[in-house]
Amino acid sequence: MPRTFDDDAAPTGASTSTDPAGPRTPGEQPPADGDARPAGRARGAGGSGRAGEADGPDDGRPSHAVLTAKVRADGGTEAGGAPGRDPDDAADAADAADAGPIVATETRLLRRLLGPATLELDATPRARLLGWLWPLAVTALAAVLRLWDLGRPRTLVFDETYYVKQAWSMLERGYEAQWLGDDANQRFAAGDPGALQVAAEYVVHPQVGKWMLALGLQLGGGVENPAAWRLGAAIAGILSVLMVARIGRRLFASTALGTLAGLLLAVDGMAIVHSRIGLLDGFVMFFALAAFGALLLDREQARRRLAARTAVILDSGAALRWGPGMGIRWWRLAAAVLLGLCAGTKWSGVYFLAVFGLMSVLWDATARRAVGVRAWPLAAFVRDAVPAGLAMVAITLVTYVGTWWSWFRSPDAYGRLWAEQNPGQGVQWLPEGLRSLWKYHSDMWAFHTSLSAEHSYAAHPLGWIVQWRPTSYFYPSEVSTLPPDQAREACGADACAQAITSLGNPLIWWAGAAAIVVALGWLVWQRDWRAGAVLSGIVAGWLPWFAYTHRTIFAFYSIAFTPWVVLTLAYVLGLSIGERDGDPVHRRRAIAGVSAFVVVIVAVSGFFYPIWTAWVIPYSFWHAHMWLDTWV
Repeated sequence: MPRTFDDDAAPTGASTSTDPAGPRTPGEQPPADGDARPAGRARGAGGSGRAGEADGPDDGRPSHAVLTAKVRADGGTEAGGAPGRDPDDAADAADAADAGPIVATETRLLRRLLGPATLELDATPRARLLGWLWPLAVTALAAVLRLWDLGRPRTLVFDETYYVKQAWSMLERGYEAQWLGDDANQRFAAGDPGALQVAAEYVVHPQVGKWMLALGLQLGGGVENPAAWRLGAAIAGILSVLMVARIGRRLFASTALGTLAGLLLAVDGMAIVHSRIGLLDGFVMFFALAAFGALLLDREQARRRLAARTAVILDSGAALRWGPGMGIRWWRLAAAVLLGLCAGTKWSGVYFLAVFGLMSVLWDATARRAVGVRAWPLAAFVRDAVPAGLAMVAITLVTYVGTWWSWFRSPDAYGRLWAEQNPGQGVQWLPEGLRSLWKYHSDMWAFHTSLSAEHSYAAHPLGWIVQWRPTSYFYPSEVSTLPPDQAREACGADACAQAITSLGNPLIWWAGAAAIVVALGWLVWQRDWRAGAVLSGIVAGWLPWFAYTHRTIFAFYSIAFTPWVVLTLAYVLGLSIGERDGDPVHRRRAIAGVSAFVVVIVAVSGFFYPIWTAWVIPYSFWHAHMWLDTWV
């Protein structure tokens, strides 16, 4: 069983005879965070929580030998590319070596905090080049699958009737205006936006996603080009594949596993469909994923700072106490801005702020624990949690309010002048503009929490993870009811069908559901931080919906956490392969099995691609895709 890099481990103190690293030089203690324990070692009843390991000095200061400036290392141990590998194995071997190069305190702490595999990830120009080429290759594949014939069908699909038209209204009016007449959709699809009025329309989602669609309309040539309606969503979907590949590479310290995760997202139906129609949920995914990537970069940058500043303290002989501060966390602040944009697309983005913020603070706490800060819970709370919470919430809130800029500057926007028209009502201490916005948000909240209309494709969130009830976005009767002679001309059969079904690749989602269970077990029993990371987006994007089962909700909301499903699947496939220096026979067989599985996944995506992208196909071929009765 591969070891984990348990950076959640407690600092240890005096050496004991049960130390797995073997004999140590006189006076030297086990690693400051106890990472080197074998996987599955039982916890003790108290102290550091380690069986057979004593607590550190009572004054909280690290021992001289652990935290002196130099230790010996053999320099020959390479961390495996698979997740679950314990990156501190090399550090333990270094401690026990009798000869070898001298390693500075900062280097040793870096190996403990980040692991040799991460430190070696960009060690050579070739590694850095491949770290971009392979992700770009799967991104190119994603671009082909998303951009080819993007204008099909040349009609507004599902909620495009709201969001695409609202995006055009944003460009023309600066706010969402009403459209006149029952034929507004037909006129719009024909390239005529003349049905747009001046009177404001009551809408129930913020503006960021519609501005993203508006950007695509601008870049794509306007209303006349149906591909332009969806170009903003396509660009976000393509960039998401690149982000997943690069995030996976950094997360797993493996270009291969990162590329695998990117490939899975590139060919997944849920991701393809939402990159080819102008809805908002793909932008929730995009901004949440970008925020996750920023926090991952923040984690590495903060740990590098912690290693450098802790080394200075230790080399001077001073007490570590709470550990050093980590300075301004620019990547964390960037994540807060991105989460503000996420919430500014749909309010469900707020859950990503809560989960990601907690995850980031836990990373800080375990980092302080790993370098030997004895009072790490209090230190992490005071130095990390409080400032992080205040900064992230404040920046996210300011960003969110800022996304309403065009509403503030448009007196004709819905509810903009409510405070002026209703003096003495609402939250009196707020300025009039914010008081009007607060009232508008109160109305939006009432709508979202009371929506309970019957819908044939409403789906309980429990089934989302296995794609139990996918949403049918498009199935035009004018195609399915063609006379046989016209049908044979259109699709080569007596009956035709044309569909856009928001259905993920079944193999990805079914295997992903199993991988979630495995990753959860690995998190609990092996305490691998990577397991928690890949599950975080699923927690934020999926679990909150169980509180809203009383209202009308749909399976396509799962696009928001789709990247974390493929990351979780890639993570577990990496576990199945094992460590880079593991049994070569097992690794060859596992790699062959994983490769075959991926080939089948790609083939299944090819099979389902026509019903993701509105091909006109024989009805019998469409029906062959309905593997479950609930998919119809």
